[in-house]
Amino acid sequence: MPVTTVLFDLDDTLFDHANTARAALATSTAGLPEFAGTDLETLYQQYSEILEEMHPRVMAGEYTHEEGRRLRFQRLLAPYGATRTDAALADFVQQHYSHYQRLRHPIAGAVPLLEALKPHYKIGILTNNRLAEQQEKLQHLGMTHLVDALITSEEVGVLKPNPRIFQESLARLHSRPDETVMVGDNWHADVVGALEVGIRPIWLNRTASLRPLAHVEEITSFEPLTEVLLTITGELLPAEKLS
Repeated sequence: MPVTTVLFDLDDTLFDHANTARAALATSTAGLPEFAGTDLETLYQQYSEILEEMHPRVMAGEYTHEEGRRLRFQRLLAPYGATRTDAALADFVQQHYSHYQRLRHPIAGAVPLLEALKPHYKIGILTNNRLAEQQEKLQHLGMTHLVDALITSEEVGVLKPNPRIFQESLARLHSRPDETVMVGDNWHADVVGALEVGIRPIWLNRTASLRPLAHVEEITSFEPLTEVLLTITGELLPAEKLS
């Protein structure tokens, strides 16, 4: 069945969350004596692990988004003694969030890929996050006009890989599973979730991780564009379609 629809994850697929977070942590801790000699990659890995644990709890309504952010940084920074008071913690959180917002950028090649796909395929974003936050993010990244549908876990009420969120995406785009491709970086949420509803997944594996299923296609970046388009769509778009 020819491809008519391409679904993308957003964070760490089209938006470079990981490197944005690294840069924001580096900027936020620069010059603070508590972090002198701290390995920033270790700090980022701690940040990432706490975020992975807390985010589903925020999305489930256990905490508000603001409470979740405060608790994440409280846990992250406690061993360093950098935020001994509530006021100091609040100030650090606000400064970090400002740096993070300012430093946001797309994954290399993401915008050209969407621009090449948009005239010929339906494009959906399927994300485990809040609607308003992801709408603003797409606007910041210059992607809003390239997306036909944004489907969030906040709206649907479940997180990927739950089949309901994939089924909702298909319904909004009036697409069938056998004509749809899902591109994402998270093996469990994006790849396994797509397989469970009959959507062909493509794993964006930028970290050279071991692929659990050999038959699942993978790409390591969105460049070169022509090769990525061929993997996603199964066809070579003529040069005039890429201009």
